[in-house]
Amino acid sequence: MPQISIIIPVLNESESIGQVVASMLWHLIAECIVVDNGSTDATAQIAQAAGARIINSPRGYGAACKAGSEAALSTSDILVYMDGDGSDIIDDLPCLIAPIEANEADFVIASRIRGQRESGSMLPSQVFAGHLVGLLLRLTLGVRYTDMGPFRAIRRTSLETLQMQELTYGWNLEMQIKAAKQKLRILEIPVNYRARIGGTSKVSGNLGASLKAATRILEVLFRVTLSSRTH
Repeated sequence: MPQISIIIPVLNESESIGQVVASMLWHLIAECIVVDNGSTDATAQIAQAAGARIINSPRGYGAACKAGSEAALSTSDILVYMDGDGSDIIDDLPCLIAPIEANEADFVIASRIRGQRESGSMLPSQVFAGHLVGLLLRLTLGVRYTDMGPFRAIRRTSLETLQMQELTYGWNLEMQIKAAKQKLRILEIPVNYRARIGGTSKVSGNLGASLKAATRILEVLFRVTLSSRTH
């Protein structure tokens, strides 16, 4: 079976990360990497005690994802990304990786929009953004996406062809646009989604952060999409 590395970027998730790491399907994965993005609480210590390998990265969601990708075991064939707040349901992992293991897909995205969402797990603005970005990408690149959620799996060799550059919250969208550009075999599957276990969202937790993230995502959307069309 292909080896799998789970990569979890975190920033002050001490209330949830222990439970997230402890719930890993350890019989299916080679390792769980928790990427500390500058936490000021006990996130790293709790994650390590629960069984994760800890690495540090410069600030930025994309920077953490990139650092985790580069730190993954060289023997891992599949990289899986998820959040550390407990909202992603690890029991969906087999469905996420099965198409890659069967050589039917290179990149699989877990869609919260198509699945069942626990009340309060996503803001209406997040649902709207998923639909809007999906429409724009369908019109410009001809690819169908419904979500930019964090829970996703990609073949390691496929990720390397994308040459990811985005270091902020635009990482997920850059990956999806470049995957379409590279004509990867992309699959989106519905998953269930729950409210975070504890703490406050770094994006939806306050208006300023939400606006900053939205602006960055739109910038990535137009920059990378136009670049894709040019090339």
